[in-house]
Amino acid sequence: MADPQYDVIVLGSGPGGYVAAIRAAQLGLKVGIVERENLGGICLNWGCIPTKAMLRSAEIFHYMQHAGEFGLAAKEIEADLAAIVKRSRDVAGQLNRGVGHLMKKNKVTVHMGEGVLTGPTALTVTSDKGEEKLTAKHVILATGARARDLPFAPADGKRIWTYRHAMTPPEKPSRLLVVGSGAIGIEFASFYNDIGVEVTVVEMLERIVPVEDAEVSAFLEKALTKQGIKVMTGAGVEDLKVGAKGVAATIKDSSGNTSTAEFSHVISAIGIRPNTENIGIDDLVEMDRGFIRIDPLGRTKTRGLWAIGDCTPGPWLAHKASHEGVAAAEAIARELGNNEVHPHALDRSRIPACTYCRPQVASVGLTEAQALAEGHEVKVGRFPFIGNGKAIALGEAEGFIKTVFDAKTGELLGAHMVGAEVTELIQGYTVGKTLETTEEELMQTVFPHPTLSEMMHESVLDAYGRAIHF
Repeated sequence: MADPQYDVIVLGSGPGGYVAAIRAAQLGLKVGIVERENLGGICLNWGCIPTKAMLRSAEIFHYMQHAGEFGLAAKEIEADLAAIVKRSRDVAGQLNRGVGHLMKKNKVTVHMGEGVLTGPTALTVTSDKGEEKLTAKHVILATGARARDLPFAPADGKRIWTYRHAMTPPEKPSRLLVVGSGAIGIEFASFYNDIGVEVTVVEMLERIVPVEDAEVSAFLEKALTKQGIKVMTGAGVEDLKVGAKGVAATIKDSSGNTSTAEFSHVISAIGIRPNTENIGIDDLVEMDRGFIRIDPLGRTKTRGLWAIGDCTPGPWLAHKASHEGVAAAEAIARELGNNEVHPHALDRSRIPACTYCRPQVASVGLTEAQALAEGHEVKVGRFPFIGNGKAIALGEAEGFIKTVFDAKTGELLGAHMVGAEVTELIQGYTVGKTLETTEEELMQTVFPHPTLSEMMHESVLDAYGRAIHF
């Protein structure tokens, strides 16, 4: 048999795939990457980055509408949806080109086309140029995931949208129904509400952003309701009838009562489906509801075949995929004889989660309820934005930070935030958890003044009855 063409082939170039390719190349391996659509995958082209560009436009529009609160005057302000979308697509395009540059810089060979495995370490790439057969010593599957359709009303791109349609809308909705209140659903609800759309959110569970701490969920629901979003929890969409000018939605509320309401458009945000069909893996891996089972470093049951990112069990986050990519690349390098590299499995308890609505939500570790359920005796601290000078100066005095500690050991178990810029603040606690910090070390840490980060300090102090400014 001929020598493999590559040491590593990565199938998929999202934030897991392209990072894995770069790390493998840094370790001296010969690397190829296969992508069927756009370098950077869904996150860079249709998810994380372009949505944040849209949310930034909506945030600025919100501030301009409230210019008088800052001693400024702004008149005849309006949101140009087409221009917002164009800026978002330009941002995605710029970063897509950046990934292409990184591939060249690291000498990773890019194969554009549809990749299908023909064995554990071999695949065929099909494009408009024909077929290309590739082999390697190891293959990393990084095929990602896609939006899950409502079973009774699949997305048509006209009246019923997935996140992709919502990012390049054919028109501005007048009345928008968002089905699902996870990060994707809430971010789009927040964006469209901020640019003047009437928005209703329907969530089948008892609270919105249900994976977050219950206090954060309650605060966010109150904030969004105050902004004009109608939130229905413990409710379900029973049926959607699409017409020429809108959608008739049959909704059962939390009391079991059913009614029909008219909407111009619907966004389905009920979860994802892994892209694991038709890639030749049926007899090579074990599956769990369509997701590929892996060990802590990304190995599947078949030697030489690895998987990372959204095609594997959650949480389905870009930064989780990137770290899995690094771990898999380093484990492969070690298997290929590099004893200088020491791969570390990703600790899922230290993965932060962020939702970029207004106000933002961020968290890491256990919620208070989870900590109690695991048998911890806890100490809990809270500190409100209204007690922070920088938050008041910014005009962002709504929100709070909550910390959860093990009462016996002082271990930081979790941190939960809602308010302005908390998606940036959360990393401080994430670093703390990685370093296995205790309450004493956080108390002794000097936080700069005036900053929002001082609330993190105060929340820790509050857990032990020592808060200064509230």
